[in-house]
This record gives sequence, structure tokens and C-alpha cells, in this order.
Amino acid sequence: MTQSETQKQQQGIKKTLIVIGCFIVVVFGLFVNRLSMDRILSPKELVANGAIMFSSPREIGEFDLLDHNEMEFTKLQLKGQWSLVFFGFTHCPDICPTTLAMMNKLAEFLVDTDYAVDTQFLMVSLDPARDKPETLKPYVEYFNTEFIGVTGEFLSIHRLVKQLNVAFQKVVTNAETGEYTVDHSGHIALINPAGHYNGFFKPPLDVDRMLMTYKSIRASAQ
Repeated sequence: MTQSETQKQQQGIKKTLIVIGCFIVVVFGLFVNRLSMDRILSPKELVANGAIMFSSPREIGEFDLLDHNEMEFTKLQLKGQWSLVFFGFTHCPDICPTTLAMMNKLAEFLVDTDYAVDTQFLMVSLDPARDKPETLKPYVEYFNTEFIGVTGEFLSIHRLVKQLNVAFQKVVTNAETGEYTVDHSGHIALINPAGHYNGFFKPPLDVDRMLMTYKSIRASAQ
């Protein structure tokens, strides 16, 4: 084989290697992109991971409440973003602080995603007699300064929680002193940007499963 033929052969091999290298880069890029995408779970997979989503989101009736800054909180504040809503009270000994700490962890995981901008976290008080705005404010902000506490007249709260399938009951713990607690559901309701009840996350709540299912729900809504 002449020197010229050898050079041509080497150039041909070099071009082939370049083409193969480019192909590998493209395939690898597509693979990484696919891994980075949020996988859309099937309805059965969502349920298996504790997320119960309705086939037809339910409209929520009007309500008139206050946030922890004593600003009006109505249906309008539920529109234009996704809302994760927990129902509890500041004197709650265990479930409420545990759930709010978990919600804070979820919020931290969402910080570097596109979902952080239009996701809000709420705690609606089931004990408005004790949970005035000035009481709610330091409580919810202890867990996350962006969290919103909601309170108001008992009947207004009752109308809202009834629509979101929340069961709660005042339980007197000391008849002489009038001390009491509030037994309540532990799920987290999901409100979509239209202000409709989209579904809920049922206990036991787990931050990894909630992150996976929430990102799937958001990805499927795009």
C-alpha cells in the first residue's frame, strides 16, 4: 500500500471515529435529558404512592378568611398557583409540627425546580378560637418564612374544610379547666391553579414519595 493510500485510509478512519463520537454524544445527551425529566406516573402508581387525584377536580365554594398577616384570604388567593394545604392547629403536640417540618423539606427540594415559583404551602387552623393571626404567624414562619397560616371565623373554616374532606373534632381533655385538643385528618389537599380541589396526599406522609408524585402531577399538567 502506497503512502498516499495509507493517508487516505487513516483520514477515512478518523472521519468514521468522529461520526461515531458525535453519535455517542447525541445519544448520551438524550439519555441524560430523559433521566432529568419528571416521570409521569400512572393513576395506579400515584395511588400506590399515597396521592389520590380526582379524574375531575372539584370546584371550591366562596370563603372569607384571614392569613397570618391579617390580610384577607379568599378563593382568589388559591388561583394562579398550586396550593398544598394542611389542616391543623398551633397547640397540636405531634402531627402538625411533624407534617409542617416535612412540608418544609418538600419546599427545599422544590427550590431548584420550575415548580417552586408557583407552589404555595398553607396551614389552615382548625382551632380559630386560639389561633389568631398573631399566634399563627410565628408558628408557621418557624417552619418556613414563606408558609402561610390561615384562620378566621369558625363557620367559614368549617365550610372550607367540609369541601376538602377534612374531619375534625374538639376533644375536651380537662373538664375542670376547659383544656381541649382537636382530633383531625392528617392529609394534605392539593388545589390547582384554577382554584379547584385536585386531590390529596394521604398519610403516612413521606417527603420522597410526595416529591415524586407532586412532580409527576405537575409534569402531566403541562
